Amino acid sequence: MAAQQSQGIQTLLEAEKEAAKIVQQARQYRVQKLKDARAQASKEIEEYKKTKEQEFKSFEASHAGTTSTTQVALDRETEVKLKEIEAVFKKKKDEVVNTLLSRATLVQPELHRNLKKLNA
Repeated sequence: MAAQQSQGIQTLLEAEKEAAKIVQQARQYRVQKLKDARAQASKEIEEYKKTKEQEFKSFEASHAGTTSTTQVALDRETEVKLKEIEAVFKKKKDEVVNTLLSRATLVQPELHRNLKKLNA
């Protein structure tokens, strides 16, 4: 009977060792799957990043020309307006100078309206 109990204990110990091996393998499998999932996710992120950078570069290239043409158009418009302003200035310069001189030289002295006359 002691041999039979010893045999049963031995079988239980072997089963326990086998269960520990299975649990260890399951842990290793889980860790490996997590590593694989992380690697796959980082690879997908890099691919997504590359596609978005390409999209941005193509967008930037297509709109860069628009910016330079717009700048040229604005420069032309500015030149036209400056020429118009200079023409108006030349046309009205003499008139404004004469008006200012006439106002400065034709002074009509008057007493201030708040000044009270003193009875002396």
